[in-house]
Amino acid sequence: MEKRIICALDFDEPARAMELVRSLDGVVDFFKVGMELQLAGGTKMLQWLLDNGKRVFLDMKYFDVPETVQKVVNLAARLGVDFLTIHGNGGIIKAAAAGRGNSSLKLLAVTVLTCLDAADILDFGYSCSVKELVLARAKKSVQGGCDGVIASGSEAALLRKELGRDKLIVTPGIRSAGSAVDSHKRSVTPREAIDAGADYLVIGRPITKAADPRSAAQKILEEIS
Repeated sequence: MEKRIICALDFDEPARAMELVRSLDGVVDFFKVGMELQLAGGTKMLQWLLDNGKRVFLDMKYFDVPETVQKVVNLAARLGVDFLTIHGNGGIIKAAAAGRGNSSLKLLAVTVLTCLDAADILDFGYSCSVKELVLARAKKSVQGGCDGVIASGSEAALLRKELGRDKLIVTPGIRSAGSAVDSHKRSVTPREAIDAGADYLVIGRPITKAADPRSAAQKILEEIS
């Protein structure tokens, strides 16, 4: 069951990230490296994780002209990371798929960030609901060659119904019941996300900020099992 958790290494110091990874050995083996840690640790941090037998989710949300996206996705595929996030329209997504080539890299399209709600969507100029926008972006992404999407647990059930079982749904914004409200406006509990159809849960602060990260991760595993 530990395969369902991706621990977010949201640190600005590689040494702290490495310490956490070691403390979770045998409990969590899949880790997300975002912009903060990637800038601080570069490809050396990614290589350290891979050399230590860990799976890597590179969360860079690449969004640029198609030619550039194709090149950077190709570089990520050659590094050997497992998941990579991209963002954009049909042309950008198709370029990313071309860059991935025949590698085992899974491309995940960002739908709507979990820190956004209906008011934020309206501020962006969209008159539709959050769920409508998530679904439209998800469909466009898988048509362009993505292996799945990043989406909140609030939309996971709808996406599972529309996309079928063969597409990945990776859900961030995971918080246990009763947790304090933070930047994730569309958060769900681990059990709710799994029941809704999520394949993987991206979990950061509930593990990384816990007094005992290993015990916190084990408790989440018990909840989703």
